[in-house]
Amino acid sequence: MKNCIIVIPVLDPNDAFTPYVKQLVQEDFKSIIIVNDGSSNEKTQIFEKLDELPEVTVLTHAVNMGKGRALKNAFNYILNDPELSTQDGVITVDGDGQHKVSDVLKLCSELEGKSSSLLLGVRHFQEDNVPWTSRMGNTITRRLFKLLYGEGLNDTQTGLRGLSTDILPDFAAIEGERYSYETNMLIVAIHKGIAIKEVTIATVYIKDNEESHFNPVKDSVEIYVLLFKNFFKFMSVSFTSFLIDISFFQIFLFILGFLMTRRRIIAATLLARAVSSLFNYTVNRKWVFESKKRWKHTLFSYYGLVAVEAMASGLSVYWLFQLTGIKEVILKVFVDAILFMISYRIQKFLIFKSHEN
Repeated sequence: MKNCIIVIPVLDPNDAFTPYVKQLVQEDFKSIIIVNDGSSNEKTQIFEKLDELPEVTVLTHAVNMGKGRALKNAFNYILNDPELSTQDGVITVDGDGQHKVSDVLKLCSELEGKSSSLLLGVRHFQEDNVPWTSRMGNTITRRLFKLLYGEGLNDTQTGLRGLSTDILPDFAAIEGERYSYETNMLIVAIHKGIAIKEVTIATVYIKDNEESHFNPVKDSVEIYVLLFKNFFKFMSVSFTSFLIDISFFQIFLFILGFLMTRRRIIAATLLARAVSSLFNYTVNRKWVFESKKRWKHTLFSYYGLVAVEAMASGLSVYWLFQLTGIKEVILKVFVDAILFMISYRIQKFLIFKSHEN
């Protein structure tokens, strides 16, 4: 008996769906949870027949709620069942027949005895049967994911995944109702320090993936908004810090009016930067990166980065000015934009990075 639970979210299954489920049963999977995500009434008989199988449980959404919601409801169902929650893990399978049973078996075998593991069934997108839209979408998404989260994954949108049972609570209530949920699973796994392992599977696309319910515009936008969410937060905090810096610079110039001009400007600059950088540090730590590290483990590293950035900015602008003669302010915008991206990655992956294992 296979010690893995199969979860299949499905909307309006085709004629091959029932034979596919029965093949899983023949392979000795004893716990198969099918989530009928608001299928039409014409498909009711398919689910009723499958629900009669002792190995199959059908959960039903009265209306279509999305793949992410279907997976989360299945995970909650498993966690609330004393017997199911003791299994080795869960294998999520798409309902369109594009995941071979042999690959499902492969992931189940990989999960045996494992803890804190997320497995990804990885396809080869260079094969001739892959639609160009899927190839392009995967290329863009995985490169953005690498840039923003530092993890090089070959297939960020695969629906064939294995999760050890102990990490199900980490994914049972996270953001994402449709396909963006699967992207958020990867982000949460990285944030929590959960091991991600890629397992090569067959690359199957039936009729150019025409039965997929993935909306190329709506779902892609949701995925990319989610990918950039942290970066947008970082940008908004940085802009707010800039406004605070400018505002306090004016205030301190007024307060220190009794000093000589040079001393007044230098003092106002340092005091304003102290206020704005403290705000930036606090909000980045708590809100942007949600770091669990204590402040004493991050404060000195953060201000060390601030000092290095300031020095790098000044020296780079001076050197480029001497080399090109372009106006300093234009060079500073260019240099600081590059340093801004570097700062984001350093803060995310070094200073504020924390695991919750």
